[in-house]
Amino acid sequence: MARALFPWGCLRKPVYIQCDKYRKGVIDGSACSSLCEKGTLYLGKCFSAKPNSQVYSGSWGDLEGVIKCQMEEAPHYDLGTEMEPRKEAVAFNKPTKGTSVEKFKEMILSHLKAKVGDQANLSDLATLVLSIADANKDGHISLPEARSMWALLQLNEFLLALVLQDREHTPKLLGFCGDLYVVEKVPHSPLYGISLPWVIELWIPTGLRRSMDQWFTPSWPRKAKISIGLLELVEDIFHGTFGSFLMCDVSATSFGYNDRHDLKVMDARYIVPEATFQAGMRERHCDVDEDCLYGTDCQTSCDLTKHRCTPEVTRPNLAKACGALKDYILRGAPSDVREELEKQLYACIALKGSAEQMEIEHSLILNNLKTLLWKKISHTKDS
Repeated sequence: MARALFPWGCLRKPVYIQCDKYRKGVIDGSACSSLCEKGTLYLGKCFSAKPNSQVYSGSWGDLEGVIKCQMEEAPHYDLGTEMEPRKEAVAFNKPTKGTSVEKFKEMILSHLKAKVGDQANLSDLATLVLSIADANKDGHISLPEARSMWALLQLNEFLLALVLQDREHTPKLLGFCGDLYVVEKVPHSPLYGISLPWVIELWIPTGLRRSMDQWFTPSWPRKAKISIGLLELVEDIFHGTFGSFLMCDVSATSFGYNDRHDLKVMDARYIVPEATFQAGMRERHCDVDEDCLYGTDCQTSCDLTKHRCTPEVTRPNLAKACGALKDYILRGAPSDVREELEKQLYACIALKGSAEQMEIEHSLILNNLKTLLWKKISHTKDS
């Protein structure tokens, strides 16, 4: 077993299971040997002690990373027919023995089509998946490699990392072993505020907590650059290269940033493919609009004639992003831009309906905000 530090409160069993399956030839991946044989992939601080949602800090040689294991347990859509059917344990039984690479690619294409919709360039995404599946880069995909990649493809967070791999807003994928995967470390999180032990949190009034969050932020030009990053993420996942995604938890804890103040997604489990979300919502029974909420930020309305949720969200990603940024970017804003910035942010927050229904207005507000912020910081060293 790899030499690993398991802090108290963290459950070790899933990692032991990964290595047991690796040694038995059930799974494989670019991180398996380092984790299970060489002892060069170290597990450090535990961020989650849930048995099916384990997250650790880690180091892999000279690289600092975050190790995520069996994350598919975390968000349940609870839509009658689940968007992501979940078993108690990943069986790693697909594809079956004897499946050709061509047949595996067909499986991938069918899965991606169900997830993100019928996109013209899904074949390109499938080709990318196959290239990553070939963990040892020998030009062949073994059955253990294929089974590991199939398990990973069931995870929203991993899928989004693939879709946005050529963009700067998601941490880079460093390697995987079964459905455990390693991504680069994001040095600064959450987006703003300070993480406190839960015992202390209980005694801090909400108003004081909000004020404290604003104390622990970078300088305003750096906050502006980080904010631009969130706006660019909204652009990337709206009618992006491989379809549209919905941001269903736009909170400070879901995002961080690096030393260059580039925004990074810390937790993408609630950034879900729009096609998958809409298909699930159509099946959800409801009596009131509140029954049609997923996460904290994806709300649709209830069709009382059918007692089913409608598929379209009531607020676009951009409105939710602006709501998260309002206090963050207005605090300390230079006097010559504050009034205009506040005006544009409130216009942004007021956006209703899906982005498709208001595409021109959506694009205009987004571009105006980015331009205003860039204009103010383009001459500074922080840009």
